Amino acid sequence: MAAAHDLEMESVNLNMGREMKEELEEEEKTREDSRGKGPAKNKKVHRVVSKWMLPEKSRITYLERANCFPPPVFIISISLAELAVFIYYAVWKPQNQWITLDTGILESPFIYCPEKREEAWRFISYMLVHAGVQHILGNLAMQLVLGIPLEMVHKGLRVGLVYLAGVIAGSLASSIFDPLKSLVGASGGVYALMGGYFMNVLVNFREMIPAFGIFRLLIIILIIASDMGFALYRRFFVPANGSPVSFAAHIAGGFAGMSIGYTVFSCFDKALLKDPRFWTAIAAYLACVLFAVFFNIFLSPAN
Repeated sequence: MAAAHDLEMESVNLNMGREMKEELEEEEKTREDSRGKGPAKNKKVHRVVSKWMLPEKSRITYLERANCFPPPVFIISISLAELAVFIYYAVWKPQNQWITLDTGILESPFIYCPEKREEAWRFISYMLVHAGVQHILGNLAMQLVLGIPLEMVHKGLRVGLVYLAGVIAGSLASSIFDPLKSLVGASGGVYALMGGYFMNVLVNFREMIPAFGIFRLLIIILIIASDMGFALYRRFFVPANGSPVSFAAHIAGGFAGMSIGYTVFSCFDKALLKDPRFWTAIAAYLACVLFAVFFNIFLSPAN
C-alpha cells in the first residue's frame, strides 16, 4: 500500500512539474515576443485565443501565421446593425419593446411573419429585430464573446457562413414546425456559432478546456438556459393581447452549427473546399432548405 501511495504521489508530482514547466516555457515565449517587433507583441493574446478555439495539433500552425488582419469585422458589424435597429424601435419609434414585442415591431419590414413569407428577405432580416433588452443583450453578449475569438482564428468568411446558415435554418425551421408564429432575433446565428464551437470542444475536450474551463463553461450554459427560458416565455406565456414568437430558430441554429459549423471550424489548417465532410454537410443542409421551400409553397397551414 505504501509503495502504491508513493507511486501515486510521484505521478502527481510529475504532472505538476510538467504543468509548471509548460507555464514557464509560455512565459519565456511571451517575454521573447515582447522584445520582438511588430505583430509579435500580440502573441500572448493569440496564445490565449488558440487554447480556447483550437485543438493542440492546430495551435502551432495558427501561432505561426496569427495576425489581426483583417480584424473581426463581420461579428462587430452585425452586432452594431442589430443594436442600431433595436435603438430605432425602442427610442425613435417608441413602444414597449424594452420588455416584449409591440405593434411597431410587428409591423416592421424586418420581422419574419407567416403571412408575408413571399417577402423572402424576411427569412434573414428577422435577425436584426429583438423582443426586448434581455433578448438583445443575451444575443450580443454571446456572439461577441464567442464570435470575436472565432473570427480571429477562422476569419470573417467562415464565421459569416456559419452564422448565416444558422439564421436561415432558424427561419425555415420555424416556418415548418411553428408555421403560424412570427420570428425575431439573431438566436439562430448565435446558436450556430455555439453549436460549431461546442462540437469541437466535445471532440477535442482534453485539449481545448484550459484551467477553470469547466467553470466558464457553466457560465455559458447558464446564459443559454436563460435565453431559452426567455424564448419559451415569449412562445407559451405571452399575454393574451400579445403575439407569440417561435423559438424553433434556437434548435435549428444549433443543429446547423453542429453540422456545418463543426466542419468549418475543424478545418482551420485545411482547405475547406477540399474536405468531403464540408460538402456532405452542405448537401444535407441544402436538402433541408429545399424541403422547407417546398413545404412553404405547397403544404404550409399559413397558406
